[in-house]
Amino acid sequence: MPFNRLIGVGFILVLIGAVVPFVIVIQLVESTFFLNFVAFAASVIGIFLGVIGTAMHVGDSRRRRENDWYEG
Repeated sequence: MPFNRLIGVGFILVLIGAVVPFVIVIQLVESTFFLNFVAFAASVIGIFLGVIGTAMHVGDSRRRRENDWYEG
């Protein structure tokens, strides 16, 4: 998966992980263990995907900068 998709999916998951607790706090949705767990898991997975995508981007840009003949 390209790094820009990883970063995008990570951003969406972190956004879901922030919006769901906000919706729970303003009492639009009832707080359940499952919903809280989904919000936490989405946030953690989103952060990991964002970090992995950023690391892939940095590695790719370094590889291109160091090797003039890179064709990736």
